[in-house]
Amino acid sequence: MHGDNEFGHFLRARRGRIPPQQVGLKPSGRRRVPGLRREELARIAGVSPRYLTRLEQGQDRNPSPQVLRALATALRLNADETAHLYALAGPPPLVTGHDEVSDVVQRLLDAWTDVPAYVRNRRFDVLAANKSAMALSTLYLPGENLVRGMFLDPAVRTLFPDWTEIAAQTAAALRAEGVRDDPRTAELISSMLGDSDFRAMWSAHDVRPVRDAVKRFDHPIVGSLTLRREALSIAGSPDRVLITYQGDPGTSSAAALARLR
Repeated sequence: MHGDNEFGHFLRARRGRIPPQQVGLKPSGRRRVPGLRREELARIAGVSPRYLTRLEQGQDRNPSPQVLRALATALRLNADETAHLYALAGPPPLVTGHDEVSDVVQRLLDAWTDVPAYVRNRRFDVLAANKSAMALSTLYLPGENLVRGMFLDPAVRTLFPDWTEIAAQTAAALRAEGVRDDPRTAELISSMLGDSDFRAMWSAHDVRPVRDAVKRFDHPIVGSLTLRREALSIAGSPDRVLITYQGDPGTSSAAALARLR
């Protein structure tokens, strides 16, 4: 199980987000916690309060699959959050030490002249990008970190009209990667906790992997764009993700991308 008791932190955070009424409990007296009490969650999950205490405090780090299933059900976790719970209870995922992409991948990026595209790792470091991506935002320059840029770069805050939503997704996606045990990722998270927005979003323990989506941009040169983001895996590189942005054919956003090039 991961170090630093991330499993226990996640359990406590999710327990605190479930109103007693949601699980059929009637309010009784003054409650000291906003969500479920520990003994209430233990009863719903069918485990002993003492055992749940050990899990939350990191004293027991080997819950069985049956316990994990019961906790996921009791905490009303969705599929992504359940996968995260299981990942926290397993060995940390592999993070490779090298930050290069192959020449083949770089040539593919460069061939997409009208499609902003870049490659990132699981720490959200940008490893490679094409000219369209770099023209879309300095956030996508190779060597930049998407988490730092999202929260600390004032220009990025103005680039996204939906910045609050996108920033929350960024924090949730970083948590979904489950790479806190990687020393460089731990350093990144520690350094970012000084930012109040990141600290609040990270402490929410939301888990949402990056998926295809529509994002809006307010570019300082070409104006408003609505682009479809596609997240593609790279064969043989499980810790690399290729991200592309496209405007729907015939739209003003597609025309704006062409001007941007």
